[in-house]
Amino acid sequence: MGMKWMLVLVTLGLLLGLSSGAKKKTCDKGWECKGSIYCCNDTISDFFQAYQFENLFSKRNAPVAHAVGFWDYKSFILASTQYQPLGFGTSGGKKMQMKEVSAFLSHVGSKTSFFCKRLCFPHDGICTARGPPLPVCSLRLHLSLTEVQRPICNQTASLILLYSFENLQGLEWGRNVWVQCGDRRSICLGPLYNHEMSPSQSYCDPNYLYPCAPGVDYYGRGAIPVYWNYNYGRIGDALKVDILNHPEYLEQNATLAFMAAMHEWMTPKKKNQPSAHDAYVGNWKPTKNDTLSKRLPGLGITMNILYGDQVCGQGSVDSMNNIVSHNLYYLDLMGVGQQYSGENLDCAEQVPFNPSVKSATS
Repeated sequence: MGMKWMLVLVTLGLLLGLSSGAKKKTCDKGWECKGSIYCCNDTISDFFQAYQFENLFSKRNAPVAHAVGFWDYKSFILASTQYQPLGFGTSGGKKMQMKEVSAFLSHVGSKTSFFCKRLCFPHDGICTARGPPLPVCSLRLHLSLTEVQRPICNQTASLILLYSFENLQGLEWGRNVWVQCGDRRSICLGPLYNHEMSPSQSYCDPNYLYPCAPGVDYYGRGAIPVYWNYNYGRIGDALKVDILNHPEYLEQNATLAFMAAMHEWMTPKKKNQPSAHDAYVGNWKPTKNDTLSKRLPGLGITMNILYGDQVCGQGSVDSMNNIVSHNLYYLDLMGVGQQYSGENLDCAEQVPFNPSVKSATS
C-alpha cells in the first residue's frame, strides 16, 4: 500500500511539474524580446512601426523644436528591448499592448512639448477633456505686456496654425505663443525638447547616498524629465550608467533618455505601491483604502504614481489635462481609437500616493 501511494504521489508531482512548466513557457522574438513569457505576445515593433512614430511626433524636427534630430523610432525600440521582456508593451492582448505604448508616450509627449489643447463641444460623447468650447481657432501672441489675438475662422485652422507657427521668428512656444481652438481635433506637437530650457534652480539636495557632483545641475532631462540628484543617482544605479556625475547623458543619448523614462514607468516609487505599468495593464488591484482615495486603474493613476501631488488631487489643472489630451490623440493615431481609452483618465480627485514628496519628474 505504501509503495502504491508513493507511485501516486510521484505521478502527481510529475503532472504538476509539467503543468507548471507549461505556464512558464518563454519565447524568443529575435533581438527585440528574449527569454520571457511576455515575448510570446507581439513585440512593440509588430504593432507600432516607424511611420506611426512619425505620425505621433511629426513636429519633433520642425524649426520650432529645440531637439531637432534627437528623438527617433530606433532609439525608442532599442530602449524598449530592456523592458519588453518585463511586460512593457507586451502585456495582455494586442489592444492593451497598444494602449500601454500610447499611455507611456502621452507622458513623453506632454512633458517634452508645450501643449495639446482639446476643447469640448457640447454633447460630444467621445470628448472627455475639460474646458468650455471656443467658436474659432485663434493664434495668440504675448509679447512684452501686450497681447494680440488673430482669429482664424475655418475648420482646418489647427493644421494651418501649426504650419504658420514654424515661420514665426523670435518667439518661444509656451512662453509667448499658444493656441486656443474650438476644432474637434487635438493639436499635439510631441517632443520638442530633451531638457529644461530655463531652469530656476540647480535641483541639488543634501543627500548622503547620492551627493551632488561639483558644478553639476540636476534640472529636468530626458523623455519623462528627471529632476534632483537623488533621482539621477537612483535611476543611474538601475541603468548602470553614471548619470549622477554626468546628467548630460540624458540629453545626449535618446536611447538612454527613453530607458530612464521606461525604468520609471516600470518601477514602483515605494514598497507596496504599484508601478505605472502594473496599475495600467491590470496587474494591480486597488485596496479598500485606494478605492476610498479614488485611486483606480486607468491613465489617471499613472500620473499619480509618476508625479504625485504635482499633478493629482488638484482638480482640473493643465498639466493633467495635457496628458489626457495627448493620450486621446495618440490612441486615434495608433488605430486604437479614443473610445477605448478606458475609465479613470484623470486624477483630479485622487488622493496622491506620496503627498508633499518631491517626485522624479515635474
